[in-house]
Amino acid sequence: MRLEGKTALVTGGGRGIGRAIALALAREGAQIAVGDILKEEAAAVREEIKGLGRKALAYQVDLTQRAQVERMIEFVLAQFGQIDILVNSAGWDRLEPFVESNEETWERILAINFKSVLYTVKAVLPHMISRASGKIVNISSDAGRSGSTWEAVYSGAKGAVIAFSKSLAREVARYKINVNVVCPGLTDTALLQAVRSQSPETEKLIDAIIKATPWRRVAKPEEVAEAVLFLVSPGADFITGQTLSVSGGLTMI
Repeated sequence: MRLEGKTALVTGGGRGIGRAIALALAREGAQIAVGDILKEEAAAVREEIKGLGRKALAYQVDLTQRAQVERMIEFVLAQFGQIDILVNSAGWDRLEPFVESNEETWERILAINFKSVLYTVKAVLPHMISRASGKIVNISSDAGRSGSTWEAVYSGAKGAVIAFSKSLAREVARYKINVNVVCPGLTDTALLQAVRSQSPETEKLIDAIIKATPWRRVAKPEEVAEAVLFLVSPGADFITGQTLSVSGGLTMI
Protein backbone atom coordinates (compact mmCIF):
# COMPACT_ATOMS: atom_id res chain seq x y z
CA MET A 1 0.00 0.00 0.00
CA ARG A 2 1.84 3.08 -1.27
CA LEU A 3 -0.44 5.57 0.50
CA GLU A 4 -1.04 3.86 3.84
CA GLY A 5 -1.49 6.48 6.56
CA LYS A 6 -2.12 9.31 4.09
CA THR A 7 -5.17 11.55 3.78
CA ALA A 8 -6.23 12.83 0.36
CA LEU A 9 -8.72 15.54 -0.54
CA VAL A 10 -10.13 15.15 -4.04
CA THR A 11 -12.22 18.03 -5.36
CA GLY A 12 -14.73 17.23 -8.05
CA GLY A 13 -14.55 13.69 -6.72
CA GLY A 14 -18.23 12.87 -7.14
CA ARG A 15 -18.00 11.52 -10.66
CA GLY A 16 -15.83 11.13 -13.73
CA ILE A 17 -12.09 11.59 -13.39
CA GLY A 18 -12.38 12.77 -9.78
CA ARG A 19 -14.26 9.65 -8.74
CA ALA A 20 -11.69 7.42 -10.41
CA ILE A 21 -8.88 9.28 -8.65
CA ALA A 22 -10.54 9.02 -5.24
CA LEU A 23 -11.03 5.27 -5.65
CA ALA A 24 -7.49 4.72 -6.95
CA LEU A 25 -5.96 6.52 -3.96
CA ALA A 26 -8.19 4.61 -1.57
CA ARG A 27 -7.11 1.28 -3.06
CA GLU A 28 -3.54 2.25 -2.23
CA GLY A 29 -4.42 2.83 1.42
CA ALA A 30 -5.34 6.52 1.70
CA GLN A 31 -8.35 7.82 3.57
CA ILE A 32 -10.31 10.12 1.30
CA ALA A 33 -12.27 13.35 1.55
CA VAL A 34 -14.50 13.95 -1.47
CA GLY A 35 -15.42 17.58 -2.11
CA ASP A 36 -18.08 18.21 -4.73
CA ILE A 37 -21.10 20.39 -5.39
CA LEU A 38 -22.99 17.18 -6.27
CA LYS A 39 -24.02 15.99 -2.82
CA GLU A 40 -25.51 12.61 -3.71
CA GLU A 41 -22.67 11.69 -6.07
CA ALA A 42 -20.05 12.59 -3.46
CA ALA A 43 -21.87 10.52 -0.86
CA ALA A 44 -22.00 7.56 -3.24
CA VAL A 45 -18.23 7.71 -3.77
CA ARG A 46 -17.75 7.92 -0.02
CA GLU A 47 -19.67 4.68 0.38
CA GLU A 48 -17.66 3.03 -2.40
CA ILE A 49 -14.47 3.94 -0.58
CA LYS A 50 -15.79 2.63 2.72
CA GLY A 51 -16.55 -0.59 0.88
CA LEU A 52 -12.83 -0.83 0.17
CA GLY A 53 -12.17 -0.72 3.90
CA ARG A 54 -10.94 2.88 3.96
CA LYS A 55 -12.19 5.86 5.91
CA ALA A 56 -13.96 8.45 3.81
CA LEU A 57 -16.09 11.54 4.08
CA ALA A 58 -18.09 13.60 1.62
CA TYR A 59 -18.46 17.37 1.73
CA GLN A 60 -20.81 19.41 -0.44
CA VAL A 61 -19.00 22.52 -1.61
CA ASP A 62 -19.25 25.15 -4.31
CA LEU A 63 -15.58 25.40 -5.24
CA THR A 64 -16.10 28.81 -6.80
CA GLN A 65 -16.89 30.26 -3.36
CA ARG A 66 -13.74 30.85 -1.32
CA ALA A 67 -15.47 30.85 2.07
CA GLN A 68 -17.03 27.46 1.35
CA VAL A 69 -13.66 26.06 0.30
CA GLU A 70 -12.06 27.29 3.51
CA ARG A 71 -14.81 25.69 5.58
CA MET A 72 -14.26 22.42 3.72
CA ILE A 73 -10.55 22.41 4.56
CA GLU A 74 -11.33 23.14 8.20
CA PHE A 75 -13.85 20.29 8.26
CA VAL A 76 -11.47 17.77 6.72
CA LEU A 77 -8.70 18.72 9.14
CA ALA A 78 -11.09 18.46 12.07
CA GLN A 79 -12.18 14.98 10.96
CA PHE A 80 -8.89 13.50 9.77
CA GLY A 81 -6.27 15.72 11.40
CA GLN A 82 -4.15 16.04 8.27
CA ILE A 83 -4.20 16.54 4.52
CA ASP A 84 -1.23 14.94 2.81
CA ILE A 85 -2.55 15.02 -0.74
CA LEU A 86 -4.67 17.56 -2.61
CA VAL A 87 -6.05 16.72 -6.04
CA ASN A 88 -7.99 19.42 -7.86
CA SER A 89 -10.11 17.69 -10.47
CA ALA A 90 -13.23 19.83 -10.78
CA GLY A 91 -13.85 21.17 -14.26
CA TRP A 92 -16.45 22.54 -16.65
CA ASP A 93 -16.56 23.64 -20.26
CA ARG A 94 -18.85 24.80 -23.02
CA LEU A 95 -17.76 24.54 -26.63
CA GLU A 96 -18.47 27.61 -28.77
CA PRO A 97 -16.58 30.04 -31.00
CA PHE A 98 -15.02 32.76 -28.86
CA VAL A 99 -16.70 35.50 -30.91
CA GLU A 100 -20.09 34.05 -29.91
CA SER A 101 -19.25 33.63 -26.23
CA ASN A 102 -20.27 35.97 -23.44
CA GLU A 103 -18.76 37.19 -20.20
CA GLU A 104 -21.08 35.10 -18.04
CA THR A 105 -19.67 31.94 -19.61
CA TRP A 106 -16.10 33.24 -19.28
CA GLU A 107 -16.60 33.87 -15.59
CA ARG A 108 -18.02 30.41 -14.95
CA ILE A 109 -15.19 28.70 -16.85
CA LEU A 110 -12.53 30.72 -15.05
CA ALA A 111 -14.14 30.23 -11.64
CA ILE A 112 -14.54 26.46 -11.89
CA ASN A 113 -11.34 25.61 -13.73
CA PHE A 114 -8.85 28.11 -12.28
CA LYS A 115 -10.06 30.14 -9.33
CA SER A 116 -11.20 27.01 -7.50
CA VAL A 117 -7.62 25.76 -7.69
CA LEU A 118 -6.36 29.01 -6.18
CA TYR A 119 -8.89 28.73 -3.35
CA THR A 120 -8.13 25.13 -2.41
CA VAL A 121 -4.36 25.50 -2.63
CA LYS A 122 -4.38 28.75 -0.64
CA ALA A 123 -6.47 27.11 2.08
CA VAL A 124 -4.44 23.90 2.40
CA LEU A 125 -0.89 25.24 2.00
CA PRO A 126 -0.42 26.61 5.54
CA HIS A 127 -1.17 23.13 6.89
CA MET A 128 1.23 21.44 4.48
CA ILE A 129 3.93 24.02 5.13
CA SER A 130 3.61 23.52 8.89
CA ARG A 131 4.23 19.79 8.38
CA ALA A 132 6.93 20.28 5.71
CA SER A 133 5.18 17.69 3.57
CA GLY A 134 2.53 17.45 0.87
CA LYS A 135 1.61 16.45 -2.65
CA ILE A 136 -0.58 18.62 -4.89
CA VAL A 137 -1.81 17.49 -8.30
CA ASN A 138 -3.90 19.85 -10.39
CA ILE A 139 -5.91 18.46 -13.28
CA SER A 140 -5.52 20.68 -16.33
CA SER A 141 -6.13 19.63 -19.94
CA ASP A 142 -4.23 19.13 -23.16
CA ALA A 143 -6.27 22.12 -24.32
CA GLY A 144 -4.21 24.16 -21.87
CA ARG A 145 -0.97 22.98 -23.49
CA SER A 146 -1.77 23.42 -27.17
CA GLY A 147 -5.09 25.24 -27.48
CA SER A 148 -8.32 23.78 -28.79
CA THR A 149 -10.94 24.93 -31.28
CA TRP A 150 -14.04 26.45 -29.66
CA GLU A 151 -12.37 26.25 -26.25
CA ALA A 152 -10.45 29.53 -26.13
CA VAL A 153 -11.41 30.53 -22.59
CA TYR A 154 -11.25 26.97 -21.27
CA SER A 155 -7.81 26.56 -22.83
CA GLY A 156 -6.74 29.83 -21.22
CA ALA A 157 -7.99 28.72 -17.81
CA LYS A 158 -6.31 25.34 -18.04
CA GLY A 159 -3.11 26.96 -19.28
CA ALA A 160 -3.24 29.19 -16.22
CA VAL A 161 -3.45 26.09 -14.02
CA ILE A 162 -0.23 24.80 -15.59
CA ALA A 163 1.67 28.07 -15.19
CA PHE A 164 0.41 28.57 -11.64
CA SER A 165 1.43 25.05 -10.67
CA LYS A 166 4.95 25.45 -12.04
CA SER A 167 5.42 28.73 -10.20
CA LEU A 168 4.00 27.31 -6.99
CA ALA A 169 6.26 24.26 -7.26
CA ARG A 170 9.28 26.58 -7.15
CA GLU A 171 7.94 28.44 -4.13
CA VAL A 172 7.10 25.46 -1.95
CA ALA A 173 9.88 23.00 -2.78
CA ARG A 174 11.76 24.27 0.28
CA TYR A 175 8.90 22.86 2.38
CA LYS A 176 9.10 19.43 0.70
CA ILE A 177 5.80 19.97 -1.10
CA ASN A 178 5.45 18.63 -4.63
CA VAL A 179 3.18 20.32 -7.16
CA ASN A 180 2.46 18.66 -10.51
CA VAL A 181 -0.14 18.73 -13.27
CA VAL A 182 -1.96 16.01 -15.18
CA CYS A 183 -3.46 16.94 -18.54
CA PRO A 184 -6.11 14.55 -19.82
CA GLY A 185 -7.22 14.56 -23.40
CA LEU A 186 -10.82 13.67 -24.17
CA THR A 187 -12.01 11.36 -21.41
CA ASP A 188 -15.15 9.24 -21.13
CA THR A 189 -17.08 11.33 -18.60
CA ALA A 190 -20.49 12.91 -18.20
CA LEU A 191 -18.93 16.28 -19.09
CA LEU A 192 -17.71 14.96 -22.43
CA GLN A 193 -21.15 13.56 -23.20
CA ALA A 194 -22.72 16.90 -22.34
CA VAL A 195 -20.30 18.73 -24.60
CA ARG A 196 -20.84 16.26 -27.43
CA SER A 197 -24.61 16.63 -27.20
CA GLN A 198 -24.57 20.45 -27.31
CA SER A 199 -25.07 20.48 -31.07
CA PRO A 200 -24.27 18.57 -34.28
CA GLU A 201 -21.24 20.85 -34.67
CA THR A 202 -19.78 19.94 -31.28
CA GLU A 203 -20.37 16.24 -32.01
CA LYS A 204 -18.39 16.58 -35.24
CA LEU A 205 -15.63 18.44 -33.42
CA ILE A 206 -15.30 15.74 -30.77
CA ASP A 207 -15.19 13.06 -33.46
CA ALA A 208 -12.46 14.99 -35.30
CA ILE A 209 -10.34 15.18 -32.14
CA ILE A 210 -10.69 11.43 -31.62
CA LYS A 211 -9.57 10.83 -35.21
CA ALA A 212 -6.55 13.07 -34.60
CA THR A 213 -5.58 11.05 -31.54
CA PRO A 214 -2.99 8.36 -32.41
CA TRP A 215 -4.78 5.81 -30.18
CA ARG A 216 -8.11 6.66 -31.90
CA ARG A 217 -10.14 6.66 -28.69
CA VAL A 218 -10.89 8.70 -25.60
CA ALA A 219 -9.26 8.01 -22.24
CA LYS A 220 -10.85 6.04 -19.46
CA PRO A 221 -11.09 7.96 -16.17
CA GLU A 222 -9.09 5.17 -14.53
CA GLU A 223 -6.17 5.83 -16.90
CA VAL A 224 -5.99 9.43 -15.76
CA ALA A 225 -6.24 8.28 -12.14
CA GLU A 226 -3.17 6.06 -12.56
CA ALA A 227 -1.08 9.07 -13.55
CA VAL A 228 -2.25 10.96 -10.48
CA LEU A 229 -1.57 7.95 -8.29
CA PHE A 230 2.03 7.86 -9.46
CA LEU A 231 2.58 11.57 -8.84
CA VAL A 232 1.30 11.40 -5.25
CA SER A 233 3.19 8.19 -4.45
CA PRO A 234 6.64 7.98 -2.83
CA GLY A 235 8.04 7.03 -6.24
CA ALA A 236 7.51 10.64 -7.38
CA ASP A 237 9.13 12.35 -4.37
CA PHE A 238 11.76 14.00 -6.62
CA ILE A 239 9.28 15.10 -9.31
CA THR A 240 7.80 18.59 -9.10
CA GLY A 241 6.69 21.33 -11.47
CA GLN A 242 5.95 18.80 -14.22
CA THR A 243 3.05 18.43 -16.65
CA LEU A 244 2.01 14.95 -17.77
CA SER A 245 -0.44 14.39 -20.63
CA VAL A 246 -2.74 11.38 -20.61
CA SER A 247 -4.20 11.80 -24.07
CA GLY A 248 -3.29 8.89 -26.31
CA GLY A 249 -0.65 11.01 -28.01
CA LEU A 250 -2.98 13.86 -28.96
CA THR A 251 -0.22 16.24 -27.93
CA MET A 252 3.44 15.31 -27.73
CA ILE A 253 5.12 18.20 -25.92
